[in-house]
Amino acid sequence: GFGAGGGYAAPTRIVASHFGDPIPGKPNIVVQNMPGAGSLKAANYLYNAAPKDGSMLAVFASTAAVEPLYGDKKAKFDPRKFEWIANMHRDIESCGVWKGAGEGIKTLPDLLASKKIILFGATGPAATTSQKPMLLKHLFHAKIKVVYGYKGTRDVNLAMQNGELNGTCGMFESSVKGAFAHDVQDGNLNLFVQFTLGKKPVIFGGATPVLTMIKDPEDQKIARLLLGLNEITRPLAAPPGTPKDRVAALRKAFADTMKDPAMLADGKKIKLDFDPMPGEEVEKLFVDFYNTPPDLVKKAQAYVAPDKM
Repeated sequence: GFGAGGGYAAPTRIVASHFGDPIPGKPNIVVQNMPGAGSLKAANYLYNAAPKDGSMLAVFASTAAVEPLYGDKKAKFDPRKFEWIANMHRDIESCGVWKGAGEGIKTLPDLLASKKIILFGATGPAATTSQKPMLLKHLFHAKIKVVYGYKGTRDVNLAMQNGELNGTCGMFESSVKGAFAHDVQDGNLNLFVQFTLGKKPVIFGGATPVLTMIKDPEDQKIARLLLGLNEITRPLAAPPGTPKDRVAALRKAFADTMKDPAMLADGKKIKLDFDPMPGEEVEKLFVDFYNTPPDLVKKAQAYVAPDKM
């Protein structure tokens, strides 16, 4: 659901290179990039057009998967009807600015004190690269504007270097350890906020845990609801209607892949220790999310909604 070179691409390709071996028949796995609308394009395609025989799977953002709950007419699917194979990785997200955005931004209070509008890049409104900066804007009245149309975090990163943008979200712990490690270590990409429910990655440094800045109890509930989606960082799905025996075979093959020493070694090359989640648990989490009281859903939607364009 995203372009090449970003936080989704490398882990997906590593898993794909080993996933075929434990599947009955040992099929070849071919990875195709289908970026668009924060990965909604890939989710819509899988649900409505992909063959329902297990031969085509998709990886798209969990934030995109719950867009129907928010009433997004562009999301033409019901996430509870996908056949969830697994979640490749549970991760923790941060946001960063390039060289402090010229304002010396190193923490969330620094961002809130900024006198200028900070430009963040995003793939589309359904992506976490849009929803997290909008959450900061609506919760804390941060001076933020989101610019859309980028294919992934790699393109956003290049735009920051070129001076088109100031900041980016979607900086997951695995991405910061891998694709963006040098930018952080060299002090060019300053991580200023982390969206965590508990664990605080050392690599995020002094980035402010967002929950420590939220005082209102209802806003705390909404933030925890939204942060819970980060548990499903890179879900892998088959179309609804895929035969149950094939779903079971794919789930077992994925579990076996996650134990493959060669696959784990490839992950370590990009400093990624996989933390997978079985498909049954992914399915339950999406069902639980859809059982959220409507008033909380409505307020959560307002907090992550893009500005009118």
